Amino acid sequence: MTRDLSDVRFLTVAEVAEMMRVSTMTVYRLVHAGELPAIRFGRSFRIPESAVAAAVRPPVADVG
Repeated sequence: MTRDLSDVRFLTVAEVAEMMRVSTMTVYRLVHAGELPAIRFGRSFRIPESAVAAAVRPPVADVG
């Protein structure tokens, strides 16, 4: 299944760090730990904006 990437917006590590209000090193740690998906372009990473939104979305607790 191919996915159309024309609708995907990619962010730099610095942009993600600014959005999440953390350091760039924290973003690199999240990427290397696999907690934040990223695509590597040469020596830099690009993170899909949807992945950042999912990472900062508050978890839904089932307090049943």
